[in-house]
Amino acid sequence: MIDQSFQWRKEYTVNDLTESVLPKALLENGALFLHGYDKEGYKLFWFRVKLHVRDQKQQLEKKKLVAFWLEHYAKRDHGKPLTVVFDMAETGISHIDLDFVRFIVNCFTDYYPNFLTKIVIFEMPWIMNAAFKIVKGWLGPDAISMLKFTNKSDVQEYISGEYLPPHMGGTDSFKYSYPPLVDDDFQTPLCENGPITSEDEHESKEEIDADAKETGDLNEEQNLNQKKMNSIEQNSKSEESDKTEFKPKNAKKALTTFKGPLLHISPAEELYFGSKETGEKKCLIVLTNVTKNVVAFKVRTTAPEKYRVKPSNSSCEPGTSLDIIVSLHGGFAASLQDRFLIMAAEMDQSSGSGVQDLSQFWKEVPRTKVMEHRLRCHVIESSKPSTLTLKENAFNIPAKTNEDLHMQLTHLLQINKRLQEQIDRCLWFQQLSAVLSLLSITVVAFCFYLVYTQRG
Repeated sequence: MIDQSFQWRKEYTVNDLTESVLPKALLENGALFLHGYDKEGYKLFWFRVKLHVRDQKQQLEKKKLVAFWLEHYAKRDHGKPLTVVFDMAETGISHIDLDFVRFIVNCFTDYYPNFLTKIVIFEMPWIMNAAFKIVKGWLGPDAISMLKFTNKSDVQEYISGEYLPPHMGGTDSFKYSYPPLVDDDFQTPLCENGPITSEDEHESKEEIDADAKETGDLNEEQNLNQKKMNSIEQNSKSEESDKTEFKPKNAKKALTTFKGPLLHISPAEELYFGSKETGEKKCLIVLTNVTKNVVAFKVRTTAPEKYRVKPSNSSCEPGTSLDIIVSLHGGFAASLQDRFLIMAAEMDQSSGSGVQDLSQFWKEVPRTKVMEHRLRCHVIESSKPSTLTLKENAFNIPAKTNEDLHMQLTHLLQINKRLQEQIDRCLWFQQLSAVLSLLSITVVAFCFYLVYTQRG
């Protein structure tokens, strides 16, 4: 299988497949694309069968297009599973292409074996039943269990309506177009500077001003907490003085760190939000600049209407750490389908760090020099009985847990890590100095010995 996989990659020039080597008409056609997520949070790989017509002359190019999308996804999301959707609405005999279907099946069974979670087949015409009996023979027993035959009434068992087009009973207004290549999801979230695009600017401004005030209070409280971290007694006092509790669930997980070439990002993979019952609506992302230059960064999300990110577009000085607060606003709740994209690029010393400078910098920086890292959302269900929650709210008693200490512990661990690295460097220099000193003493002693022997 290894040999076969290498031969296949060579035949289809998988490693060199780019938009420029594929026929533009195939990319504009929209028969294949990645968009949206299923209910389990897996990416959707769409095959719009009615747009596929058998054409022997273009068969190889169409197969290369499949390989291009799979390889593009593999490099971007590092092999996370996906769900295949065959949209067979308005199809007939002219769209049956068993050779092409077999190629797709082989891609998932042989060349990308861990990618497939399920195959959702929407409104398969009865005339294609015989063809799919042949396809089942290619799949094997394990893959057959992944086949989900659906129609308009039950497709939402697997995919929520927000990612289904209207003809499938959904509300997704997405329409495929090319160029650019579909990277459908990541948009700039709302931040302290206001929304990038908004139909109701006045209402958005009021919401943002209120949120900015809340964040200002939060920053003051965090500064107060940091000053009182020297003793357990002072920690208790600072916790009692907090009026707006900021207790990110992901603080426990922040010990995991993604170590990129420009930034270390903590947490490494997931942001932990609470459900509507728990009410946890804020998370913390810690960025650490590991370069010798200023690093510009910006944060984008698949659900910009849900989240405020502060700061969402800024820069980080060399060797320093910066906290990003991600908060839900309004009545929104976090979803497993929500994703965040952190983009970072090294800035020249001559570049400014103002809003206008950063805006111009992102327009000019080459894509090859941009580091990207993706985070997904994890929703923690409430573990406390509702009666206890009501009781606490009724008497205005703050829910005192160890969450605040977890956040402070995260900061301490980050500082401790940097101190440990400095100590290691000092020890290394100390050992080197000792060795050099010993070597110098040995040389001097040897010189004295030579002088003494010559006189003798």
